[in-house]
Amino acid sequence: MKVSYNWIKQYLDLEVPADELAEKIERTAVEVDSVKFPAEGMKKVVVGEVVAMEDHPDSDHLHICQVEIGEDEPTQIVCGAPNVHVGAKVITALSGSRIGNNVKIKKSKMRGIPSNGMLCSLDEMGLDKDLVPDEWADGIYLFPEDTQVGQPVFPYLGMDDAIIDLDVTPNRGDMLSILGTVHELAAIYDLTPKISKVELIENATTPTNKQINVLADSDLASTFSARVINNVKVTSSPAWLQKILWKSGIKPINTVVDATNYIMLKYGQPINAFDMDRMNGQNMSVRYATKDEKILLENEAEIELTNDDIVIADEVPMALAGVMNGKVVSVDNDTSNIVLGAGVFDPIKVRKSAQRHGLHTESSQRFERGIDISSVNTALDEVASLIVELSDGEVAKGIIEATKLDKPENKINITVQRINHVLGTDLSQTEITSIFNRLGFKVVENESDMTVIVPLRRWDIFVAADLLEEVARIYGYDNLATTLPVGKQTIGSLSSAQRIIRSSRNILEGLGLTQAISYALTTEEKAQMFLMRPSELTRLIWPMTSDREALRMNLISGLLDDIAYNNAHKVQNVALYEQGRVFYKDTKDQVKPTEVEHIAGVISGEILTSNWDESAVAADFYQLKGIVGRYLNNLSINGEIKYVATDELKEMHPGRTAKILIHDHEVGFIGQIHPKIAKQFKIKPTYAFELNLQALIDLPKADNQYAPISKYPSIKRDIAIVVDDSVTNQQIIDIITKRGGKLLSNIELFDVYNGENVDDGKKSLAYSLTYVNHNDTLKDEDVTNAFDKIKKYLIEELNAEIR
Repeated sequence: MKVSYNWIKQYLDLEVPADELAEKIERTAVEVDSVKFPAEGMKKVVVGEVVAMEDHPDSDHLHICQVEIGEDEPTQIVCGAPNVHVGAKVITALSGSRIGNNVKIKKSKMRGIPSNGMLCSLDEMGLDKDLVPDEWADGIYLFPEDTQVGQPVFPYLGMDDAIIDLDVTPNRGDMLSILGTVHELAAIYDLTPKISKVELIENATTPTNKQINVLADSDLASTFSARVINNVKVTSSPAWLQKILWKSGIKPINTVVDATNYIMLKYGQPINAFDMDRMNGQNMSVRYATKDEKILLENEAEIELTNDDIVIADEVPMALAGVMNGKVVSVDNDTSNIVLGAGVFDPIKVRKSAQRHGLHTESSQRFERGIDISSVNTALDEVASLIVELSDGEVAKGIIEATKLDKPENKINITVQRINHVLGTDLSQTEITSIFNRLGFKVVENESDMTVIVPLRRWDIFVAADLLEEVARIYGYDNLATTLPVGKQTIGSLSSAQRIIRSSRNILEGLGLTQAISYALTTEEKAQMFLMRPSELTRLIWPMTSDREALRMNLISGLLDDIAYNNAHKVQNVALYEQGRVFYKDTKDQVKPTEVEHIAGVISGEILTSNWDESAVAADFYQLKGIVGRYLNNLSINGEIKYVATDELKEMHPGRTAKILIHDHEVGFIGQIHPKIAKQFKIKPTYAFELNLQALIDLPKADNQYAPISKYPSIKRDIAIVVDDSVTNQQIIDIITKRGGKLLSNIELFDVYNGENVDDGKKSLAYSLTYVNHNDTLKDEDVTNAFDKIKKYLIEELNAEIR
């Protein structure tokens, strides 16, 4: 909320610089987004009066104006505004001045005629174009007749002010009003606010209940009241009101609408104003909309309502309750009789309506965070009084209270000992009572405790813990003593799972992959790709966008988005990994999904680029398999790792994908992304793996064992075999490992051949076997016996041919 410092000072005797005040608010109450001084950087801009004007000889729209600025002679300025005229008092930027957006004004010639400055519009002075009143939208701004010529324009435009932009948290909806902010500052600085109550004169001939009937559902509006004002004369608002509104980020419209917005800013109570003569009959109600109803809103948008929307209606909806008024019954300059409505609508329903229709307004923001139920009728009376002041009119006698919630003030018991124990302070009961009184809370002191009576304007205070926070805020967080927790203190350390997760990142980064972080929310289609187990989808009830509508069940789809982004920006060589959680649901009725740690990686393009001494190496299955193998090896997982070909994952290439098994338990997969999926993501050929990191964490680990290098020489034997194409490398490795004996220390595949001198349907593989004896010199016959045993079982079990 944008808060005018000058407006605040109407209620509090504050002499604190605006920057200092903002810092105090941020330290004590809510965050401050910014502090802006509208006139900062501007100079030599004064009030001028056009004393003579003639048309430019070489233009059909420019005028040569003689402008009185309080000096001996008028200043000549060429202006093209359609509303400039003799006698107009205008914003005059002199030669050498600076106006909005740090624009410097210089002497110039406009089609040959000298111009010594500029007559400015409001947006040229830095006001947002969307906030400029319609009467000044196509021309320059004209001051009232009593404005003093030659004086700086900033006080007349409300620019001699500071605008403090508060980022109000959901629990402090009371600070979405000037009076709420005033009460907060009064407590912070121990001041007494000067807030007076308006006395309303009811002088219309016909009472309210004879002009309109009002009904409301208490479940939709716990409180709803209405008033009628007759014979109003709607015009443009006076300058003081327009200035307050545009400094608060609201566009001035007319005296009635501006009065309702002013009271909304002051009290935090949105108020509806309807043209009573345009209503269908005399009945007004607060009800649910029906599914087939539509409404044309004030912003010219027509929306289709649902059964869950609350509306204020006659025979048809007149307003989307708590969000925006309808266009048909809106107040304009032809309005004569108005009906005002103010209430407290269900905050959840208002929020859902605002989200459903994409209408987040000043009104909905306040209803979502809460309304001071005790000030509804006060705000209604004051807006009626202000409308009469600005638009004449006669207030009908009586308020119609369709619903009214008589809510008692909250009473909370707390002790001085409890406050001091939790805050680590040594405050006396007198000091604590003083703090509560500064906040406007009443205190009844009992023998053993005190009862604090919280006013209804602070609906965020429920329990004793809330009172503790209030004492800490006003006493000052900086004044609280620094203490250590009482009790046994231990040295913090990472859990085994945390150590493995950190180690995983270090390993993969050491292997050349870069960490990526993707959204846990994605599309329904991407969420259901690359599934490692059956799962129901977890959908969001109110997704922010269509791209973030479901919780992910894989990490690869997010990494493919990252590759697509890189490829689109001409980066073809990409190697990424991500560690994070996926979300599974066993049944549709499962309330909360199961969160499982996963880790995944992708490589695309070239792993090694061309250099003077080596050629580029394109990414392939085996490079990624080597990365995964090294990663699993470095985790010291105690178990045999197998890769088994699979075509079960439809998003992966059926001939280049394998399951990853440890102890015959599936922990992940590796392979090439299916070309159709790669085309869908608009990426180059890509290889990927995804592992169930939680399963890896749970698997038993082998402690690192270090053995001295053997002082005895090793022996190597090579073997080349011809086997069927269907035989896998893993099958051969398994046989060699099982039959190779305890002296076999290493197996290395160094050649694969398929061509001349090898029959069709066959392939030749060559392995190098290393034998080591750590206790004695190896004997040739021991190696030969072990080697012959391997050949025997390769022939028997795989029908291999030894070359």
